[in-house]
Amino acid sequence: MVHTTGPGPSLQEGPDGEARYRLVPGEDAKGVPMRLEKDSLGELEVPADAYWGIHTARALVNFPITRRAISNYPDLIRGIARVKQAAARANKDIGALSAEKADIIDQVCEELWSGALHDQFVLGAVQGGAGTSTNMCANEIIANRGLELMGHQKGQYEYLHPIDDVNRSQSTNDVYPTAIKLGMVLGVQRLFEEHQLLAQSFAQKGLEFQSILKVGRTQLQDAVPMTLGQEFGGFATTLREDHDRIKETIPFLCEINLGATAIGTGITADPRYPEIVREHLATLTGLDIRTAPDLIEATSDAGVFMTLSGTLKRAAVKLSKICNDLRLLSSGPQAGLGEITLPARQAGSSIMPGKVNPVIPEVVNQVAFAIIGSDATVTAAAEAGQLQLNAFEPIIASSILQSVVWLTNACKTLRVNCVEGITANEERLHQQVEASVGVVTALTPYIGYSQAAAIAYEALAGVGTVRELVIAQGLMDEAELERVLSPERLSGLTLTTGVITLPPVDLDEEESD
Repeated sequence: MVHTTGPGPSLQEGPDGEARYRLVPGEDAKGVPMRLEKDSLGELEVPADAYWGIHTARALVNFPITRRAISNYPDLIRGIARVKQAAARANKDIGALSAEKADIIDQVCEELWSGALHDQFVLGAVQGGAGTSTNMCANEIIANRGLELMGHQKGQYEYLHPIDDVNRSQSTNDVYPTAIKLGMVLGVQRLFEEHQLLAQSFAQKGLEFQSILKVGRTQLQDAVPMTLGQEFGGFATTLREDHDRIKETIPFLCEINLGATAIGTGITADPRYPEIVREHLATLTGLDIRTAPDLIEATSDAGVFMTLSGTLKRAAVKLSKICNDLRLLSSGPQAGLGEITLPARQAGSSIMPGKVNPVIPEVVNQVAFAIIGSDATVTAAAEAGQLQLNAFEPIIASSILQSVVWLTNACKTLRVNCVEGITANEERLHQQVEASVGVVTALTPYIGYSQAAAIAYEALAGVGTVRELVIAQGLMDEAELERVLSPERLSGLTLTTGVITLPPVDLDEEESD
C-alpha cells in the first residue's frame, strides 16, 4: 500500500475488486503506518514496514502492466543479489565503501540468494527504463534490510543509502544485463538436467520396446517395418542433440559488462573496479565469468539473448514434434492408431463417459507455442535497441526466463506423468505388421521388384497377407520367409543396436521455481 501527502501513488480498489495503484490528490494514511521518502521528483509516503521505497512506489504507478511481479522470477533476484554482493566486495577492496557498509550489503545479498525478501520485489517484470526500476527496487530492499541489521529504521538512508552505497560504482545498464544473464544461467542449468532426464526416459522405453515390431510411416502413410524401440530411441536421440546446444549458451551468458556503468566508459567507477568485481562474481557463482573486451559494444548488444532464445525455441519445437507423435501413436484407442497407451491423467470429457485425452503432450505443445512467441518478442526487442543501450531488456528478460522455466517444467511433467508410464499395445502392433503390405519391401532382393509389387496389390485387394501369398505362390519357403521377415531383418538392426543409452544425470541443481 502506498499513500501520499500530495499527488502520488495510492492503492485503490477497482470496480472488480482488484487492487490498483493510481495517482490521487492528498489521501490520508487511513491508519496504516507510513514513512516519508524523498527523491529528485519530490516526496511520497510508503508503508513503514516495506523494504522497498519511493522509486519502487513510483514504478508501481507507472507500470501496471502485468500481475507477474519480479518475485515470480527468483533466478533474476538471485542474479541481482550476486551482482550487488560482488560489487560490495569490490568497493570494499578499492576503498569506495567502508568495511561496515560493504559487509552489511554482503550479508543482505546472501539472504536474498537464500530466498529471503523475494516477496518485496513487488514490481512487474515488464517496465520502461531498461530495468532501472528493478535495479532501484533491489537497492532499496538491500538498503532497508541493511539498516534494520544496523539497528536503524527503514528509510534512514543517511546511514546506508540505496544509490550512494548499494549502487556504488554501478549503473542499471551494467547491473541489470549481468543479473539477468546470471539468472538465465541458473535456469538453463536446471533445464539441462530435466531435458537430460527426459531423454534418458525415452531411451529406457526404447530398450523396453526394442523387440516389438510395428509399421513405420512416412507422410502418414504405411511404410516399412521398424521396432517401437527404434522409434522411442529416435525420440531420445533428437532430444540428446539439443543437450550440447543448451550447454553452449552458458559461456556466452558468462560474458558480462559489469564495470561499464552507464554506456561502457566506466564513468564513476575506479579503473580497478571491473577486474576486481569480475573476480568476486566468479568466486560467488562458481562460473567462468569474463568481462567483455569491448564494454561499449557489450552494453548495447543483445545478441546473446537471441542465441539463447533461439536455442530454447529449437528445443521446444523438437519436443513438441515428439508430443505430436505420441498423440498420434496413442490415438483412438479403437478408431485410431492405438499403438501405445499413455497414462490416464484425468477424465477427458464432461459429456463422453470413459474418454481420456492426451493432456500431458497437449500442455507441452502449448508450452512450445508460447516459447515460439517469446522468441519472436526477443527478436523484435533485440532489434529495437538504439545507440548505446537496449531499453527493452525487461521484456527480453521476462520472455526468456519464463521460457526456461516453462520448458523445464514441461520436460519434467512429460517424463513423470507420461513417458515413464507408456505401454505398448503389442497385439495390435503385431496385427498391423502382419497385415501391412510394407513388409513386401524386404522381399524384393529375393523375388524381384515386379513380383513384389504384384504381391502388394493382391494383399491390398484382400486376397491374403504378404506372407500367405508368397508361400501360396511358392516364391519362398516358410523357413526362408521367417528368416527374412524376422524382427532383426525387418528393422535392419540387432535388438540392441540403435537404442540410445544416456549417462546418468549427476547435476546437483535445485528444483525449478
